[in-house]
Amino acid sequence: MAYRLGEAARAAGHRLHVHDRLGSTNTEALERARAGETGPLWVVTHRQEAGRGRRGNTWASLPGNLAASVLWPVPRVAPENLAQLGFVAGVALAGAVEAACGTLPGWDRSDPARSVRLKWPNDLLLGGAKMAGLLLEAEVLPGGRRAVVIGFGVNVAAAPEGLPAKGPAATSLAAAGYVGGPEALLDHLSDHLAAQARTWDGGRNFTRIRALWLARAAGLGSEIAVASGGQVLRGRFDTIDEGGRLVILGPENARHVVTAGEVHFGTAATAA
Repeated sequence: MAYRLGEAARAAGHRLHVHDRLGSTNTEALERARAGETGPLWVVTHRQEAGRGRRGNTWASLPGNLAASVLWPVPRVAPENLAQLGFVAGVALAGAVEAACGTLPGWDRSDPARSVRLKWPNDLLLGGAKMAGLLLEAEVLPGGRRAVVIGFGVNVAAAPEGLPAKGPAATSLAAAGYVGGPEALLDHLSDHLAAQARTWDGGRNFTRIRALWLARAAGLGSEIAVASGGQVLRGRFDTIDEGGRLVILGPENARHVVTAGEVHFGTAATAA
């Protein structure tokens, strides 16, 4: 099956470039932006050899998994709203996974092993294990034009092995019974991103995106630990604010706002 965009995405003006091999789809999308491309442009590769994660981490892209990035047009988006695109993308990816899997025999969204949840700031969990990650990158181009790229790395066929013991377990869609391949998932994902971006409306309706994200939030209301800058902040995961920042309630309900960090829940929060 060949990669293609969904009908709604194509109607919204999205375009697609497919490659046999790339170092990084995010890098390729940014290079397109430097060459004058404005998007929305999807870049997909069958084999990604130098995938990136947050904070300088690598992202393993195994055969049969989805490695895709979209260059998103932001000329009328306020700079302070750009980070919200990560939450738009998370909601879209969660919806796409459920749409792709919803017709599978025996698929039950209420089954904890098949629950789709979003982990702040940029992970998607399936049954509590990491199945996908997002990477939002921005660059100011000559002349002041801004380029924003959203990268999607989804474990469709297989999950990487040999991950650090302290990190979250990993899983794949195939392990949960999905047989559609990365091509079918991209079809759903592009349509869902087009729809959620329309809802977001350049940041004018982040309130709705925030509500959709919180409805799928992993660990909401539970004990949490966030490691950042050599320190660990512990408390209860209360919400995300209108800027997408994590809000933790500490002892005596002291409110802490976190902009970045590694998140741990439950017993892992105690051990962090």
